Amino acid sequence: MSADELERFESELELELYREYRDLVHLFNYIVHTERRLYLANGVDVQVRTNESGDVYFEVVLNDAWIWDVYGQARFAKKVRVLTFKDVNVEELAKPELDSLN
Repeated sequence: MSADELERFESELELELYREYRDLVHLFNYIVHTERRLYLANGVDVQVRTNESGDVYFEVVLNDAWIWDVYGQARFAKKVRVLTFKDVNVEELAKPELDSLN
């Protein structure tokens, strides 16, 4: 496989993943960004932890999650636990159908 074919293959996988994300995003309450991945989830718990050396890290537990991973075998998980020393960004997704009720 040439470099061009590999790049085209990876681009197609990324486009397929984006389409899946677009079709599913409305089913979730939160979007979570870490250094390595993007997640959609219906439950998020972020805890600040400290290791024995005094380094601060984050423990993130996601419930009913979809994982943005081009090469992953399974994108849906009942529970995901992420440990990271990097930033974690959690956003609550807007629900337009709920906004119209107010």
